[in-house]
Amino acid sequence: MKSNEGLQKEVQDAIKWEPKLHAAEIGVVVHDGMVTLSGTVDNYAKKIQAENAAKHIKGVKAVVEKIEVKFNTDWAKYDDNDIAKEIVHAYKWNWQLPDDKIHVKVENGWITLDGETNWNYQREEAKNAIKDMTGIKGVTNNITIKLEADNKIEKNDIEAALKRNWSVKNENIEVAVMDHRVTLSGNVSSWYQKDEAARMAWSAPGVWAVDNQLEVVFEYDYVS
Repeated sequence: MKSNEGLQKEVQDAIKWEPKLHAAEIGVVVHDGMVTLSGTVDNYAKKIQAENAAKHIKGVKAVVEKIEVKFNTDWAKYDDNDIAKEIVHAYKWNWQLPDDKIHVKVENGWITLDGETNWNYQREEAKNAIKDMTGIKGVTNNITIKLEADNKIEKNDIEAALKRNWSVKNENIEVAVMDHRVTLSGNVSSWYQKDEAARMAWSAPGVWAVDNQLEVVFEYDYVS
């Protein structure tokens, strides 16, 4: 039997293991596989790193992230115009991102991304390219996917890709395709596997949206 306290310690240890994080900054509360993270960090990258560390632990069904970003005195001097200029400059020199298709809004340090890209990896890169920048409190990624060519999604190709992936090949994952949308359903053993299955589906040509309905389940119960 895996207890709430046992899972809590695993998440705490995972956060402590990350070089950019200090365990004292992040509070961890666990209830039946639901992990709540709280506390304060001095940059957005640390917030993301703490969340990712928790998601990779077997037994975590969901992560509720309540970590607040508070800058030190020097970083607090960054205003929205400074941040916007830095983001635009970073996108200009990033070969993975399409020219003039991503629109950036900055409000009180919170970034909102809009526009279109041809692939999901470009959508993810738009967020990843700025997560370490000074002055950012959070990112809302509203970028949509739309390929220039109207490719037909091949269900068999997605299923084959899932079977090739060591982390999910033995999991019970069903794939459904309708127009440009892929729906994943079934059970996996970890939040990491759920994310990885979605990533594989997003890699298929013609995918504009992935509805990830995979449920994280375990062969054991939680006890106090």
